[in-house]
Amino acid sequence: MGSTKRKEIDVINLMMSNYKVEIIKDTMDDLILDFFGPPNSLYEGGHWKIHIEIPTDYPYKFPSIRFENKIFHPNINEETGRICLDVLNQTWSPMFDLRNIFDSFIPQLLMYPNPLSYLNMEAASLLLKNPENYNKKVKEMVKKYSIKPNEELSEISLDGLSDLSDTSDLDPELL
Repeated sequence: MGSTKRKEIDVINLMMSNYKVEIIKDTMDDLILDFFGPPNSLYEGGHWKIHIEIPTDYPYKFPSIRFENKIFHPNINEETGRICLDVLNQTWSPMFDLRNIFDSFIPQLLMYPNPLSYLNMEAASLLLKNPENYNKKVKEMVKKYSIKPNEELSEISLDGLSDLSDTSDLDPELL
């Protein structure tokens, strides 16, 4: 099966699943997916837009995945939304598909952060030094930055996305 056909099948399977997927620029290479925090995790109740860019040599090369709205996690760059996930960066295999990423890999990443392989030093440090305050901050950030029902990403305060150092409305005990 050619890589273009495989990409089409994987995108269609993702669209037929429980995920809301939007195709950008009328190509199956550029997608936005609605992602909800995994049940029984600190991210439960949260809703994010995830940008997926599928390379031309997919499935032999992994897709680029990034969170569009802000999320606090050691393995997610708060500024760019890019994620650090070994299965995408180092151990990707054509056996995986887009559903694997959102059904398994991202939920596992959110539930089991690795503070030793961080993209967000503040989150990693807080998790290692004070897990209780880390948990509180994650929940506050989920409440503040995840998309509310019937709200689009463009309606979220863009100030919060561009001013990454603004923590004035967070609980001072967490800082």
